[in-house]
Amino acid sequence: MHIVAIAWMFVVVLMTAAEATSTQGSLLGAFITFVLYGLLPLGLVLYILGTPARKAARRQAEAAETEAAMAEQAAGAPARPATAHSGPPRDAGGHAPGDGRAPEREKA
Repeated sequence: MHIVAIAWMFVVVLMTAAEATSTQGSLLGAFITFVLYGLLPLGLVLYILGTPARKAARRQAEAAETEAAMAEQAAGAPARPATAHSGPPRDAGGHAPGDGRAPEREKA
């Protein structure tokens, strides 16, 4: 996958050089060519193609964390509390209980 990215950037650099050295070209045009033909599309494609690897790394980290917690529990260490915040109890959505309406203002 990286060889394709390197080859594409090589082509884009050649296009940029041709734009910069052309008699009708400019450095601004060369910069726009480099960004719009090279950096943005390549960054987007590499981000999309890297999604499975990021998901696998996240799953592996979560599995290692779960395994460490299970080993800690098996060793007899006290379990950590589920919530670390103090305050009023919260509902399943994580919001404080209430009716959600703003109080009415008294008329003067």
